[in-house]
Amino acid sequence: MEFFRIHKDIPFMRHALKFNVISLVTFVLAVVFLFTKGLHLSVEFTGGTLIETHYEQAADLEKVRDALGKAGFSDYSVQNFGSSQDVMIRLPLKAEQKTDQIGEAVMKSLAIDAPGAQLRRVEFVGPQVGKELAENGALALLLVVIGIVIYLAFRFEWRFSVSAIIANLHDVVIILGFFAFFQWEFSLSVLAAVLAVLGYSVNESVVVFDRVRETFKKVRGLSTPEVLDHAITSTISRTIITHGCTQMMVLSMLVFGGETLHYFAMALTIGILFGIYSSVLVASPLVMWLGVSREQFIAKQKKGIEGANEEGAVV
Repeated sequence: MEFFRIHKDIPFMRHALKFNVISLVTFVLAVVFLFTKGLHLSVEFTGGTLIETHYEQAADLEKVRDALGKAGFSDYSVQNFGSSQDVMIRLPLKAEQKTDQIGEAVMKSLAIDAPGAQLRRVEFVGPQVGKELAENGALALLLVVIGIVIYLAFRFEWRFSVSAIIANLHDVVIILGFFAFFQWEFSLSVLAAVLAVLGYSVNESVVVFDRVRETFKKVRGLSTPEVLDHAITSTISRTIITHGCTQMMVLSMLVFGGETLHYFAMALTIGILFGIYSSVLVASPLVMWLGVSREQFIAKQKKGIEGANEEGAVV
């Protein structure tokens, strides 16, 4: 399915160096922010208290926040949980606070300035549990990267595999850089979004690389930059349809999903935008600079034909 078809290839590779300089600067800045500012980890990773309350009517989150502020709590997170009547309160772990009294203190403060709350549950996340979640999250990210590398190694030649994984890691680091720079809360849901972006981004790279391989085999007389330009141009309509529809869904979550889905949708939004950019303007130039050429594919085809002829001769 295509909305349109561009008959003249767009010379993306002519500006490949400029695009990759921009990418390199953005990547370096993201790494600097990660090392200097670090991620603002949520209670799941740092340890703390989770308190779920219920109101008979839609809860006024601003009143709840004001009540907690007046009671002396700090660095808290208040958001709807499941419905507008349910409220999830996250409080960081502090040495001077006794965990068995935090729930009672929160309910007392709400009774004064945000009455009507009913306590549903109080859960304590210890620092050891938070550390384990952080380690498991990093392990999950590493395993996804390894899985993608193995898949690309079987699917494509090593030049394509290396380029695709560099482009994917580029997307992940930039997402983390945004969260470090703005000090947005990095929670388990954001980690899930980062993992989703890894799979989403590699899909776009695979589509472009498939077209590159197909063009090398079928079309003669084109240089490597021209083949890459043709592959990208011929998949633009598909890219616009796929990413446009996905981005509309993610933006609807970002705008209407409330605080619960805000950072999850924000991570996806950044990841999708940079995923398109990296798949087209980072991965493809890297393939070109690593020396991909038509001869590599033609040689494989000839080898396959010779093997088939020899087998036939033996028979």
